[in-house]
Amino acid sequence: MGDIFPPSDYISTKSAVEGIEVFMPRPPTAEQQPEIVDFKCPQCGANTAYSGSDGGLICSHCGYYEAPEQHIVGRKAAELEFTTETMSLAAQGWGEERKDLVCENCGALTSIPSDSLTNTCPFCGSNRVIQRQAAQGILRPRFLIPFKIKPEICREKSQEWLGSSWMVPGGLKALADIAAFHEVYLPFWTFDSTAHADWKAEVGHIETERYYENGEWKTRSVTKWRWESGHTDLQIDDLVVRGTDRLSNRLLNQINRYDLSALTLYDPKYLAGISAKAFDIPLEKAWETGREEMRERTRQECMNQASSSQVRNFSLNLEFADESWRYILLPVYLASYRYQNQSYQVMVNGQSGQVSGQRPADWNKIWLAIAALLAPGLIIGFFGLLAIPLAGAGIGIGGFGFILFVVGLILSVIIYQKAQTLDDL
Repeated sequence: MGDIFPPSDYISTKSAVEGIEVFMPRPPTAEQQPEIVDFKCPQCGANTAYSGSDGGLICSHCGYYEAPEQHIVGRKAAELEFTTETMSLAAQGWGEERKDLVCENCGALTSIPSDSLTNTCPFCGSNRVIQRQAAQGILRPRFLIPFKIKPEICREKSQEWLGSSWMVPGGLKALADIAAFHEVYLPFWTFDSTAHADWKAEVGHIETERYYENGEWKTRSVTKWRWESGHTDLQIDDLVVRGTDRLSNRLLNQINRYDLSALTLYDPKYLAGISAKAFDIPLEKAWETGREEMRERTRQECMNQASSSQVRNFSLNLEFADESWRYILLPVYLASYRYQNQSYQVMVNGQSGQVSGQRPADWNKIWLAIAALLAPGLIIGFFGLLAIPLAGAGIGIGGFGFILFVVGLILSVIIYQKAQTLDDL
């Protein structure tokens, strides 16, 4: 026999039968938790702060600079499977001593450095906040993208963005008093999967046919429907889903264009002097959102296989395989400004500098623009009606006025909808 029993990867466990020894596989050991990091200047002993330009540490007291140790892994950053074992092995906490900032106004929970004296919520700008010791039992991010854009660049870009639309009040760029930008790492999930789909549908093709009517042959166009089917294997990589609902999804999507090739291994040093938001949209819920988008992408891929754009009675049999995920942090600058006693929010992508946010709409300008679009068609149409008795000339004039009115109406609806989106708080 000669085999060692029990094997080295088995341990003894409690037996329900007296005299019988039972063994079980040795449970996996959790990923070693890094010690809490205390950021102290090696030159003068003061606390260090994050340098937004390159991710290094700089002492605000004596100017000592420590270059960053960036381990860029990019899109090859390790992913985790959807298993209970994976979750049990995931590291917990931020890896450093931090505090939680709880906003009594909007309810946001933000992680801040332990030595931070801030008393302002980065999400709504409220001063009604409470500080408390941060819990170390939360899931730790595995990767992040460091800040690349400097705060002073954010102000320039946001001021330019405020004046980039004719729909906003005149002088908004000069009158909007933008508060200081807060550097915040926001939580995101990324998902990978392979979608295997079989589809079936009736596909319509326009054909010309002849028919006999009133003693003569005529032609007409008809749609002929026939069944088609197909199969697709769609590989979906790095689908990014937000991990917090504290910000407008519409605004966040406008700046959510990150170059994931810059993903870097998480290190607590990146959070020195910077706020961070732990996820409040859990993995399971984020995966549901991701699956819906994957399902829509797969459906569109299948529709593209049809031999015509006219499709009806479409059915899809879809399965996902090789599902994996990552928990990452992405850099965002947040600021607020007030205009006519109303608070508005501005976001800047901390990697690319892309800006999104809220701007008030000047409805006086918008209604004047709509009136200017509709007026020509109405006026010409009115004169067309008056000219009808003149040998029918009014019919042509009225028809031209009607066309102008329809075009103006379509443009007016587009402007109105865009203004509503702009004014949506």
